[in-house]
Amino acid sequence: MSTHDEPENGSLDRARRSLRRADRAVALTGAGVSAASGVPTFRGEEGLWRDYSPRELATPDAFADDPVTVWQWYRWRRRKVAACDPNEAHAALARWTLKEEGARLVTQNVDDLHDRALRTAAGEAPIPDHARPVELHGSLFRTLCTGCGRRRERREEIDASSAGALPRCGDCGELLRPDVVWFGESLPREALDTAMDAARGASVCLVAGTSAAVQPAASVASVAADAGALLIEVNPERTPLTGRAAHAFRAGAEEVLPALLGGG
Repeated sequence: MSTHDEPENGSLDRARRSLRRADRAVALTGAGVSAASGVPTFRGEEGLWRDYSPRELATPDAFADDPVTVWQWYRWRRRKVAACDPNEAHAALARWTLKEEGARLVTQNVDDLHDRALRTAAGEAPIPDHARPVELHGSLFRTLCTGCGRRRERREEIDASSAGALPRCGDCGELLRPDVVWFGESLPREALDTAMDAARGASVCLVAGTSAAVQPAASVASVAADAGALLIEVNPERTPLTGRAAHAFRAGAEEVLPALLGGG
């Protein structure tokens, strides 16, 4: 890291040693981990699409009122994200979770880049369950049936040209929606329980690329710290978690994580 990327608090060597000694560790990632991949934030002015904001489209009511427009927006988002590649932060986390049986990755991201990096890192080898990312907010590349609730991976193009063309469930025939958590919805109970169990059992918690402002996802780190975990933060800006961190690195995840989680 360059001089301006020196840790605000602690040291890279000590943080690395803490992670290596940990029997169990949890990592929480946010949008900042995907920034170097060019994933748009879809928030604020830059997130406007056809004069709509995410808060107007990412809701159950919007889907009920106009599923065609909502699916058109998600088709656009899926195309944008599909053109992005995992960066060094995703790759480092993928190698780490594959290597360390006690490591668990929890993400707020829906861009699927952690999963793609994991598949690349694993190659032809089977991926153990513990290495699969816990996706608190879902995935752009899965669908959720509005009838039976079945989830399926879906990477092929979505036809959103008309109401009749929208995808429907092969089991019950009901309309499919993106498998993402919308405004006003609760996080998937199984994913949240898995994340909190990992947090409570971790001796080290690594937080990367998140403002720690979106709840309840951000509470994963607080739960870990309350249970006695050593907190390591990687983020260009200070967050509400910074004061609790034993090691806080003011730099991008793609710069710090390869050195933090790699060899040397």
